Formats: sequence, structure tokens, C-alpha cells
Amino acid sequence: MHTKFAVVGDSFAEGVGDDWSDGSPRGWADLVAGGLSAATDEQVTYANLAVRGKLLTPILDEQLPAALRLAPDLLSISGGNNDIIRPKVSIAANAGRIAAGLDAAVAAGADVLFVTVADMTQHLPLGRLIRRRGDEYADHIRSWADRPHVTVVDNWSDPVFHDIALWAPDRLHLNTLGHRRVAANVLAALGVDVPDWDDTTTLAARASTIEHLRVHVLPWVGRRLTGRSSGDGREPKSATLGPVRR
Repeated sequence: MHTKFAVVGDSFAEGVGDDWSDGSPRGWADLVAGGLSAATDEQVTYANLAVRGKLLTPILDEQLPAALRLAPDLLSISGGNNDIIRPKVSIAANAGRIAAGLDAAVAAGADVLFVTVADMTQHLPLGRLIRRRGDEYADHIRSWADRPHVTVVDNWSDPVFHDIALWAPDRLHLNTLGHRRVAANVLAALGVDVPDWDDTTTLAARASTIEHLRVHVLPWVGRRLTGRSSGDGREPKSATLGPVRR
């Protein structure tokens, strides 16, 4: 059983769209840490270095080395999602860089998860363009499944995520139900029992298309045009291994 779990990535891994009761992000990685803890009598520690809005370069060049210095026995990598929605991107080049990161993590002694983002494209403007890139990216990721000490969790191909009920009001991030689905997929891939999560969550109201464009899409476009990110100046929620939050 893994007892030292570290995570790197962007908003998907940070947990944007699913909050603890104090308003801080929770998400699937926190839920996976809880599932690992519940499955063993040993102490499980957990660090999440993911930061929303990050492109692949800072994830691999900054977060990954910091995570490896923690010497986790299980490391989750997810990233490249924000690169896909940029005007220009080389999917093959990014996949090659991630593959090198997987090799580095395995060489450092970690079992590695690569957790793909869920397919949000049915609910987004320009969704067809993003889906083509996402499909190409997913093909590269699936090819890593036979690597020793690497587990690929392919949420992109999970049709459950086609349901708008699993998505936050911005339609780009998962809500609580969506993050639970990802956590269940990850735990199942690890051979760990999926906990019974309570059903008392209250989901945010779904905005109309016009409101969605005004409140979520236009600010996002503005950040892209000005080179800004929602994660600018933001620190990881847990940069060192610590007790699993419940």
C-alpha cells in the first residue's frame, strides 16, 4: 500500500470546482488520499503542489522536481490541459516531455499515475477543435500504460463525463460529483476500495448560455490575450507531505 502520495498539475489536480466546507479546494486528489488512508492502518501523508492555470512547462520544471524531493512512493502527474486550449501547441512534443518526466519519477523510486482530464468539450465553445487535440493527446497518454510502475487513468474516454451534471458552472472544471467520479476511477485503477461519499453536497446553479459567456468565457479569453493566468501568484495548497485531511 502506498503511504506517501504527492500530486502535481493544474486546476484539475488542485481540485477547482469542489470545495471543503471552508471554501478551500478539495477535488479528486484529496479524495484519493482519503481513500488510500482508509484502506490501511499505516499513516498516509499527502502533498498537492498543483496550481490552477499552469502550463506544462512549470509543472514539469518546477512542481515535479519539488515533488520528487519529497520522495513519494506514489506520484500523480497531470498536465498539458491548458496547453491544449492555447492557439498553438505541439501535442507530440508535450507528450514527449511528459514521458521523460514519468521516467524521471520512476527512476526516483515512485509508482506514477498519469490522470487524464475529463472531456469537457461538449459543453464549451470551440469544443470540436479542443476535442481533436484532446483525442490526439489521449492517444499518446494511453501508449504509456504498459510502462513499468506507471498507471494511466483515462478519464477522457469515460462517457459518464458527458453529463453536464458533473461539471461546475464554468463548464470547464468538474464539480463535486465529477471529482468524485475521477477519484473513483483512480482508486479502482490502484485496486483500492472506493469509499461511500455522502450525498449531501449542494451544487451551484447552472447558468444560462449568455450568462456563462459573460461570467466565465469572456474573462478567460481576456486572461489568454493578456498572458495572465488564474494561478498567477498562487501558492500550492500543500507543498509538503502532511496528514490527510478529512
